[in-house]
Amino acid sequence: FSLAPLVPRLSELLGIEVKKAEDVIGPEVEKLVADLANGAVLLLENVRFYKEEEKNDPEFAKKLASLADLFVNDAFGTAHRAHASTEGVTKFLKPSVAGFLLQKELDYLDGAVSNPKRPFAAIVGGSKVSSKIGVIESLLKKCDILLLGGGMIFTFYKAQGLSVGSSLVEEDKLELATSLLAKAKAKGVSLLLPSDVIIADKFAPDANSQTVPASAIPDGWMGLDIGPDSVRTFNDALDTTQTIIWNGPMGVFEFDKFAVGTESIAKKLAELSKKGVTTIIGGGDSVAAVEKVGVADV
Repeated sequence: FSLAPLVPRLSELLGIEVKKAEDVIGPEVEKLVADLANGAVLLLENVRFYKEEEKNDPEFAKKLASLADLFVNDAFGTAHRAHASTEGVTKFLKPSVAGFLLQKELDYLDGAVSNPKRPFAAIVGGSKVSSKIGVIESLLKKCDILLLGGGMIFTFYKAQGLSVGSSLVEEDKLELATSLLAKAKAKGVSLLLPSDVIIADKFAPDANSQTVPASAIPDGWMGLDIGPDSVRTFNDALDTTQTIIWNGPMGVFEFDKFAVGTESIAKKLAELSKKGVTTIIGGGDSVAAVEKVGVADV
């Protein structure tokens, strides 16, 4: 967990010798800070060694802030979490500002989502509807096409009266699923659910699998990926778009057998990016998928 391995690489990138402290607060760190020459760089140790960091403890944040004159946050990937070293210190340091990367991400996201080139499609996956309600509701106000995948689709199927076998279902979200379908219709958003699914007889990488229509999942079987027909339909819909946002995998992509849907979407988005479509991928799983397929650079 130590940041020691970063020192040689940081020194190389910055073209100066980066010094590293063994801690993040305390007299030794204060001395190193006081002794810094103009233009010198000091790397503090990993703040996560302190439980106060994730608790956003104000006293801890104050100690961190006491080392500095101002704060620049350039870590977009952690900016949504209020931790002591990112949010807490802003209470004690003026100015506290966004770095260039943070600015770029905000400009890009805000521009693409608030004022997208249309047609604008959103692809939302992941295992549960409950964790994506906010995302779906906010996108329904903005997008032209909404594609749903992942474990959450079974709650939508069940809400429509289909049998889902032993697939993941959030029983307490059936009414919500029905209302989201109605909302999409009322707003004229083309909402696409997968027409076929790849099912398994157990939740395991070596499970027996078969492809069935979404309306024909047998008892005792669970859906773990979207099927080939769905991939084709989704790809055809995406071909019509100018802006695409993707959040959440289409299936259990950790198991190779059930990664086809997710990987197909990743490849499609890469292909469309090269044609000038704006593609934005958010969320750890979706990012892992594009990296796994080797298309993250496009």
